Amino acid sequence: MIPLDWMPPLMFTGLILFMLLGFPVAFSLSALGLAFGFVAIEHGFFGPEFLQALPQRFYGILSNDLLLAIPFFTFMGAILEKCGLAEDLLDGLGQLFGPVRGGLGYAVIVVGAILGAITGTVAASVIAMALIAMPVMMRYGYNTRYLTGVIAASGTITQVIPPSLVLVVLADQLGRSVGDMYAGAWGPSLFQVLLFCGYTLFLSVFLPKWVPAVPAEALTLKGWPLIKKCLWGIVPSLVLIFLVLGTLALGLATPTEGGAMGAVGAILLAVLHNENLGPWGQRAALAGLAALAALTVFGLIDLAVPGRPAWIATPASIMFVVLFAAIIALLVRTLMIPELRTLIKQAYEATMRITAMVIFILIGSTCFSLVFQGVDGGVWVEHLLTGLPGGVVGFLVVVNLFVFVLAFFLDFFEIAFIVVPMLAPVAQKMLEPLVGADAALIWFGVMLCVNMQTSFMHPPFGFALFYLRAVAPKAIKTLDIYWGAVPWVGLQLIMVGIVIAWPQVVTALLSTGPTIDPSKVQIEAPAPEPADEEPPQIEVK
Repeated sequence: MIPLDWMPPLMFTGLILFMLLGFPVAFSLSALGLAFGFVAIEHGFFGPEFLQALPQRFYGILSNDLLLAIPFFTFMGAILEKCGLAEDLLDGLGQLFGPVRGGLGYAVIVVGAILGAITGTVAASVIAMALIAMPVMMRYGYNTRYLTGVIAASGTITQVIPPSLVLVVLADQLGRSVGDMYAGAWGPSLFQVLLFCGYTLFLSVFLPKWVPAVPAEALTLKGWPLIKKCLWGIVPSLVLIFLVLGTLALGLATPTEGGAMGAVGAILLAVLHNENLGPWGQRAALAGLAALAALTVFGLIDLAVPGRPAWIATPASIMFVVLFAAIIALLVRTLMIPELRTLIKQAYEATMRITAMVIFILIGSTCFSLVFQGVDGGVWVEHLLTGLPGGVVGFLVVVNLFVFVLAFFLDFFEIAFIVVPMLAPVAQKMLEPLVGADAALIWFGVMLCVNMQTSFMHPPFGFALFYLRAVAPKAIKTLDIYWGAVPWVGLQLIMVGIVIAWPQVVTALLSTGPTIDPSKVQIEAPAPEPADEEPPQIEVK
């Protein structure tokens, strides 16, 4: 007879064992959930009818509108990975920052942030920057460990900078809006960029041979041509960021609608950066981006004027919808070019693989978590974490160390689906007195997102390191890639400490109401008013 108290730790230990043995995560979760479910029924911990909730949960996953944003953002990232945008950005910013020490490093960091904000995928950022920036940095004598580390780390900024897929998944698992998750993530993502730039500045002062300046004779663009080159890469990217994130943050679109706009915008950028299309195709792409931006601006105007009659905006809105439809029709003809039509096919295939993987992991984690909660796993986790020394600080330190260690074996999807549902109720209870009920899980989710960046960076299983190894020249040793990642992992952990020490980094942009302490709420009932006259006396004889 297995005691009920043993079931949660046995389930968790079994999960870790399956991960170490290398079994597929989705099927491991399902198998463990069902196996322990049958054991629980046999021991009378719950009845067979308890597992009848599984079909409803599976249907809820497949009908979840929020998860539709994942294929859209994945498709957007797959398109932008190979459309030439990264080349334009790195070429322009590399020549702009090149004359200063560490200039190519600054360019990689800034481009990593921009690509992260418009692709949402680490693979796209790391591979694109490795193929373009690595040969140039090697040519001008950059230290091997620095250049591999900065390329991998800058690609992982994608994890925390909106519209990160991790933030979408965390919003779903924590029951919070994607817009609030994005608003909370802006502060840490910008601080992360500053930390990376600060480390590069430190090396340029104390180890200048590691990050030399590009010789003046190697800079082919100066003056207005250089500015034009930088603007050609940056401005369309900022427009796309505005379209996707602006509509989400201001409530003009759902995450799915924002992702759909991003997918259309990615196709427009692909057309814009394809040199074989000539000026006609580029003008069509610019007009399409302008139409999307105009629709967003009119939405903002309608939002900013309360009580505005709907008919005032209708003619202008119709005009821009017609313009947008005309541009799409033009692009359909443009996309008949074989080069882009191959591109679209590859993006569809990548989107299908990633979306299927996410859904299967989510179904498996739902099966596991249902049985885990049925055997009082939530109570076990709460007792385990609330009894830690140090109160809230102890809880945050232990949780972050736990997630950091798990990231050696699991990727961010698996951590988000398996671990976060276990931790969320405890986090809500412990963090609510500090930042309020509305912001508690947003702060917690963004903190975990910053932490999970390290899952791509620390040896030996960091996927960013695998991507880098796959495209790096043979002259770069694998050991240099691993050692090059170490200081950047340290910088990411420093960012976790900043989020813990100063919650305002996350909560400053959240539109939350005033926090009310229930213990200080006083309700005073008014005293009864005296009667104007005494009631009549009734004499009983």
